[in-house]
This record gives sequence, structure tokens and C-alpha cells, in this order.
Amino acid sequence: MLTAGSTARIAAATKAAGALPRKTTASGTAYHEAGSGEPLVLIHGVGMRLEAWARQIAFLSAGHRVIAVDMPGHGESAKLPAGSRLEEFVAWFGRFLDEMAIDTANVAGHSMGALVSGGAAATFGERISRVAYLNGVYKRDPEAKAAVLSRAAAIPVSGVDKEGPLARWFGDDADSVAARELTRKWLNLVDPQGYAVAYAAFAGGDETYADGWKDVAGPALFLTGSDDPNSTPLMATQMAELAPRGYARIVEGHRHMVNLTAPDIVNSLLAEWLSFGEDER
Repeated sequence: MLTAGSTARIAAATKAAGALPRKTTASGTAYHEAGSGEPLVLIHGVGMRLEAWARQIAFLSAGHRVIAVDMPGHGESAKLPAGSRLEEFVAWFGRFLDEMAIDTANVAGHSMGALVSGGAAATFGERISRVAYLNGVYKRDPEAKAAVLSRAAAIPVSGVDKEGPLARWFGDDADSVAARELTRKWLNLVDPQGYAVAYAAFAGGDETYADGWKDVAGPALFLTGSDDPNSTPLMATQMAELAPRGYARIVEGHRHMVNLTAPDIVNSLLAEWLSFGEDER
């Protein structure tokens, strides 16, 4: 049952994350842009849309050109074909950078967006100055792998499961209640086909670029919640140990959607990440 305080928090969060104006590239990728300076591109996760980054956009655009994108088949972006793998999502992101005439960028991704950002960092070389990998998976164990593949296989038959993700992603604290209602709204808006394609790529992509972290030269932040059951703190620390300039940050008491449930902490950690290496330029 929602308390008066919870209701007020939901209303405030909904207002803060209202629909943001978009532009669209020639190939059909929708994006929102704010601020000026060094580019920072934000990629959301499966079932979400670029508004999931609203608090980060507002904070980080004070010092950067922040570009949040709708992932293919989400928000107002065109879909990728059925059967597209993580590699095709990474290729899509490369085309987006080309269309935006961005030669080098900082990239932060959440969940599926983290897999895309990690793939870009592993394959685009110096074009990716820094990468932030929020609540991203790394080499799932057999049980977790089987569970996510089973969920992916069920989507074409049963449709988008809205309650399962909400139960995994959120606790019952006040901040999570507000964020959960926003997330429910976005899950209700997602295109089922776009969701199915992205989730299948997410389910099968945890090892695609997992061995590439040793070649990522720039600062690499691996951030997750202490209570995230799928993108675990252990995964974050394992990846951080592999990247030459990698480090992990764990947000205590939070689960999968830390950019929504702990936005001020996440903003501070992303600002810290963006400051690394400034004295080298």
C-alpha cells in the first residue's frame, strides 16, 4: 500500500522523468541532447527508454554534451531485425556515432546498454575514451544463464513480462517504490517485438565481449548495487580486475536500477569517472 509520502515521491519522480524531446538520425535512432563539451553517450537497458537517464542528463549536462539514445525497438528508435545479436547492437551504436559525427566519446550503459557500451569499448579502440558499465553482467553461471535464456524464449509466446523484472529489480523501500512505478510505465509502453529482440541479445551476450576488457585502455567504471541478484558485485569486481584502468563501485542497499533508485550517488560516481585522466589532456 502506498503511503502519502510514497505517492508524493512517485509524483515528483514522474514529473522529473517526463517525456524528453527527441531528434532522429537518418537511420531512425531517436536521441535527446543537452549541454555542451566533451560527448557523453548514455544507453539504457531492455524495456526502458532514454528518460531513464533523466536525473543523470540534468546533472551531467552542466559540464558535458550529454546524448541519451533510445535503444533499437525502444522509445522512438527503429527496430533491428529479428535474431539480431549483441554484435548487431554494437554495430548500431557505431553507426549512431558516425551519424552524430562523434569521433571520440565517453559511453555509459545500463544493463543491456552496459553490454553495448562494453562491446564498443572492446572493439572501437580509442574512439571510446571511457566506459561506465552500470549493472552489467559478466559470464553468468550455468543456473543464471539457463534462467535468462528461458525468459528470452518465453517472450515470443507469452509477451513482455512486466512483473518479473519489477520483482527482481526493486526492493520495497520508498525510493524503489517511486522508481518501480516509473519503470512499470515504461515497460507498458515498450514495443513487444523490439523488446523480444533486445532481450534475446541480452540473454546470449554475457560472454560475447567478456574477454575484451584487458584491451580497454581508458578509465572503466563497473558499478552495481550490493543487492543486485543478476548483475552482481562479484561480476563488477571481476571485470575491474581485468581492465587496465578498471575499478568497481558498489551502491549499498540497492538493486538493479541504481540510476533510478540512487540517482545522486550514481551522479557523483559518474562525475568522478568523467574526471579521471583530465590532467593527461
